[in-house]
Amino acid sequence: MNLSKNLKNGFLILTACLVLTACATQKKTTGKMQGDVYTGSDSVEYLASGVPDRVFFATNETVLTTASRETLRKQAAWLRKNSDINVVLEGHADERGTREYNLALGERRANSAKDYLMTYGISSDRISVLSYGKEKPVDSGSNPLAWSKNRRSVTVKAN
Repeated sequence: MNLSKNLKNGFLILTACLVLTACATQKKTTGKMQGDVYTGSDSVEYLASGVPDRVFFATNETVLTTASRETLRKQAAWLRKNSDINVVLEGHADERGTREYNLALGERRANSAKDYLMTYGISSDRISVLSYGKEKPVDSGSNPLAWSKNRRSVTVKAN
């Protein structure tokens, strides 16, 4: 009788542990590569609800991808609704290349995003550009996926 009761209690405890473990498990999203451009969302944060804060670029490029243009259209729509908010576009590059080259590349990337926002009615007075080059990687890895995540422009609210 006691053995049966102990087995039932053990089974209930085991079941409760499994249920709680299943509830605590989160599915980790993985980055997606399209050519050499990162298009996933595991490193993307949000400027506002539903408005991603960053766009990604191909190696040595400042040309906006289709996904980047869609993100910037969402940012422009949000900025039009929030006309009292100014932003800083932070340009970034991957670890390859010299410091000077990557600072210039990061600036060109941020300016590319700025120009696109301006075509959607956002005044240049509301947008500042700052390049970090390769100095602030979002992924410190030394592989194609990490490099792709680091080739970006990030839109942040100005102080």
